[in-house]
Amino acid sequence: MRIIVHNAKCQGHAPDIFKLDDDGYILPGDIQVAEGEQLLASQGARSCPERALEVDRTSAARFEPAAMQPRTGEA
Repeated sequence: MRIIVHNAKCQGHAPDIFKLDDDGYILPGDIQVAEGEQLLASQGARSCPERALEVDRTSAARFEPAAMQPRTGEA
């Protein structure tokens, strides 16, 4: 997953997961999100009042629906 940053819209509101410059604005460039930080990054992007952050899940691993089902005997 990555977060696309629309710098022209950014007003300097960001949670801890995003790297900020000295003025509190998100640094330019898209953000590759680490595996364990995806939920926090997604919540931060959705809560941006200027809609300056966009979640891109196309780079995430794809799973076959059958792979998501528990195997027989598993709960």
